[in-house]
Amino acid sequence: MRRSVITATGSYLPERILTNKELSEMVDTTDEWIVSRSGIESRHIAADDELTSDLATHAARAALDMAGLDANDIDLIIVATATPDETFPATATVVQKNLGMKGGFAFDIQAVCTGFLYALATADNFVKSGQVNRALVIGAETFSRIIDWTDRGTCVLFADGAGAVILEAAEGAGTSDDRGILTSHLHSDGEKHDLLYVDGGPSSTQTTGFLRMAGPEVFRHAVTNLTSVVHEALAATGLTAADIDWLIPHQANKRIIDGTGRKLKLSPDKVVVTVHKHGNTSAASVPLALDEAVRDGRIQRGQLLLLEAMGGGFTWGSALLRW
Repeated sequence: MRRSVITATGSYLPERILTNKELSEMVDTTDEWIVSRSGIESRHIAADDELTSDLATHAARAALDMAGLDANDIDLIIVATATPDETFPATATVVQKNLGMKGGFAFDIQAVCTGFLYALATADNFVKSGQVNRALVIGAETFSRIIDWTDRGTCVLFADGAGAVILEAAEGAGTSDDRGILTSHLHSDGEKHDLLYVDGGPSSTQTTGFLRMAGPEVFRHAVTNLTSVVHEALAATGLTAADIDWLIPHQANKRIIDGTGRKLKLSPDKVVVTVHKHGNTSAASVPLALDEAVRDGRIQRGQLLLLEAMGGGFTWGSALLRW
C-alpha cells in the first residue's frame, strides 16, 4: 500500500528569549510559581517585525535542506496556525511565495494546538490517495500577539516558534512494520469552547482578541483525552504502549506530559520534552520537539513514534508512525 513517510524535519525559534525572571518583573508571578505549575523556564518571542509566515518559512527551509530538496519538488504546503499573518490569504500561500514554489497548492488549517496533527493527517491522506507525492507540513505560531500580558495565568505559558516536516510517498506492505504514518485519529468537542478560546475575531468583535483559559478544567480534560487517543492509535494497529520508542506530546504543560506518560506506563526517558525551554507554542510544539529529537540523534530509523496533542475547541488527536 502507499504510505507517507517523514523524510526530513526543520524548526525555527525567534532569537529573543523571555525568562521567568523577566516575567516576574512584568506580572505578579515568580520563577518557582511558573515552574511548579507548568515546568516552563523560558520561551521564545518573535521580534516586532517577524510574522508567522517568517517563522514558518525558516522551518520549511531547514526541512528542505535536510531532505536535499528544492521548493519546486513540493506539491503541497499546509500550515497549521491559529495566528495567521492576515485574515486572508492563507499564511501557507505566503510561505509558498517566500520559498519560490511556483506550482502545487497551499492552504492553512486551524485546530489550535492540535493543528499540526490535523495538518499531518490531511497531508497523509493527500499522499495516500495519490494526489501528491511530496507535502510540506508546518506548524507555526506567534502566540505572543494574542496574549494578555497582564494575565499571569496565560502569559507565562505561551510562546512563538515553528516546526516543519516533509512527507514523501513510499510503498509499504500494509503492516505495522512499514515506515511512515500507520494511523491517525482526530477528535473535537465544541461544547468545551468556553474553557479555552480567544475573545475576538473578524465576525464577532472585529478585533484580534486575547487568549482566555480555564486552566484546571483544561488540565483535567487533557490527560483523559490524550491518553484515550493514544490507546485508540495503538488499538488500530494491534500494537501496545510497550512498542512505543518515543512519545512526542504537545508541549503544553510538564504536568500534563507526565500525567499522560504515567497513564500509559511509559518510562520518562521515552518521552521527548521541550516545554521547559520553548513554552507552549501551540501548533508548532510537536514538530519543534520532533525536530530536536531527530537532530540530536535520539530518533533512529525504524523506531515507533507516537505524536499527540490537544487544543482549544476542544480538539485532540494522535498519529502513530514508524521513522
